[in-house]
Amino acid sequence: MAEKLDKEHNLESEKEVNKDMEIDLLEIFRRMIAIRKTLYKAAGFGLIVGLIVAISIPKQYTVNVTLSPEMGNSNGNNGIAGIAASFLGSGVTMGENADALNASLSADIVSSTPFLLELFNMEVSISNQSDKITFESYLDECHSPWWNYVIGFPGIVANGVKMLFEDRVTTINKLGQGTIELTKEENKKIIYLKKNIKASIDKKTAITHISVTLQNPRVAADIADSVIHKLQKCIIDYRTFKAKEDCIYLERLFKERQEEYYTTQRKYAEYVDMNDNLILQSVRAEQERLQNDMNLAYQIYSQVANQLQVARAKVQEVKPIFAIVEPAVVPLKSSSMSGKFYVLLFMFCSVFCVTIWMLFGKDILDSLKREIKK
Repeated sequence: MAEKLDKEHNLESEKEVNKDMEIDLLEIFRRMIAIRKTLYKAAGFGLIVGLIVAISIPKQYTVNVTLSPEMGNSNGNNGIAGIAASFLGSGVTMGENADALNASLSADIVSSTPFLLELFNMEVSISNQSDKITFESYLDECHSPWWNYVIGFPGIVANGVKMLFEDRVTTINKLGQGTIELTKEENKKIIYLKKNIKASIDKKTAITHISVTLQNPRVAADIADSVIHKLQKCIIDYRTFKAKEDCIYLERLFKERQEEYYTTQRKYAEYVDMNDNLILQSVRAEQERLQNDMNLAYQIYSQVANQLQVARAKVQEVKPIFAIVEPAVVPLKSSSMSGKFYVLLFMFCSVFCVTIWMLFGKDILDSLKREIKK
């Protein structure tokens, strides 16, 4: 009997709570109907603010490029270099050192200041019929929301006053003794590009994804295409630098050994011609010594020639191969949020804030004022 009474009591309490909620919801609905004109004004205000914000924010276009690198074998006994070494002798081996710079550092390379500075002098076309301008000039023409100018106005005034009192003109050297010095304008452009030019790599597949976001779709496509080609060149130059330096050194050594061999060969031939009919022991000893010098010079010359051939093959062996999976395509649609989204967002926020204030905020404020007066 006690359990039944408890259940009946709980059911009655739940019914009372539901009735109270229904009454509260009905009351809230009635109060919202009473302030509907105010909500209409709030929606209109949000509509106007949303339109202003949508018009002020420039459209952005994003170009995505996918690059698949094949970095080659670190083992020098494979591929072209291995074939060359097998033909030229087993004693001629290639190193197995892994290079420090590879495609896994694409994100760091693309976001580096020297890499972005190289893009400044690149020529881009804003439209099909327009003349080409430098990318740095295009960045000067990019638009910003009006509130950025309002916020930055005090700084602009301060810089202008500072320039009036400066008597000397400073020259900025971008590159000098391993350091980079930038002006304030150039630094702003570099920061802007670091935010809008991004690279990421999939560690499992080693595929590099590059995205470029700019206000002009054609310029974004041109810069994306330039970024992937400069990235390829940067990695290729580094990967082949050591092998090319080895080739230059071995070519110089090859010419020296070749000249040395030709010199000893000429001396031996001249001595034999001069003492052809003589049978003295001293003549034979000198002839044998010159012949040994010639043979030794030839052996060294032959070894250097073999090493040079292997080094030339190493240049091709370490050169990475890139496959552009997704090329740069001029986007047709903007990647930024549409104006409708801003309008709906501000309308919703305006109506929501006014509703909360009219239904609850005023009552809470009045109660606080009463407590303060007491």
